[in-house]
Amino acid sequence: MSNLQSNLIQINAFFFKIWLITKKRVFHLFEILFWPAIGLVSVGLLTRFLHLGSNMVAFILIGVIALSIVQIGQLDISYVILYSIWNKSLKQELAAPVNVFHLIAGSWLMGIIHSLLVLFLLAVFSTYAFGFRFLQQGLLPIAWFFCGLLFTSAAVGIFVCALAFRFGGRAHVGANSIVSVMILLSGIYYPVEVLPAPLRIVSACIPVTYFLEYFRSFYGFPIGTANHSLLIGYALALLYVMAATATLLAAVRNSRKSGILLKMSE
Repeated sequence: MSNLQSNLIQINAFFFKIWLITKKRVFHLFEILFWPAIGLVSVGLLTRFLHLGSNMVAFILIGVIALSIVQIGQLDISYVILYSIWNKSLKQELAAPVNVFHLIAGSWLMGIIHSLLVLFLLAVFSTYAFGFRFLQQGLLPIAWFFCGLLFTSAAVGIFVCALAFRFGGRAHVGANSIVSVMILLSGIYYPVEVLPAPLRIVSACIPVTYFLEYFRSFYGFPIGTANHSLLIGYALALLYVMAATATLLAAVRNSRKSGILLKMSE
């Protein structure tokens, strides 16, 4: 068996694990489909109550869709470790001939599928319910927007996995905290210009800020940073993925040396 085939089998193992979690645990399916839909409907109805124009509706619903993609994408990566900790099986899984790259790749692939499903459902629903035509911009802008959010979700999910090796099952709080910071600082519901100056500096370090700026420009909103929003967003997202991966590798090594890995499997 070639090295490529071996790696694909190992990646597929974690892909299949997340598939089983999705298939057998109603709660996970509930998180994937129900909460994004509730978020879109509640915010969409708020825009109707406030009698907002079509451009402002687009501004807000783009933020809601982006938030859902990041949230769903990071869940599958986070859960590949968290469920192992909750089920006391982490030690046995890491005893197999796999490494963290197989873990990340396999779970992220399933996260991509789930995120794509959420994107399509929210885009179609927003068209019929609120007259917001997300898909009208064409495949290429949507692909750039979607892929950027996927890399951001990967960075969040990998970092949560690193926290799991340090704090155990409590690390899921970290995922909620990171996403909450994104809601506050990356301009999900409002322009980042309304933030105080110190918080705008922090906002400039969040990739989602730039992806939102890029896609909203197709609906008439100004694009800053010298028209390089997409490039800056991808650079930051990839930087955070590499930093989160390095943090995860260090956390795995430390958990093995300190015995935390054994304690989490007892």
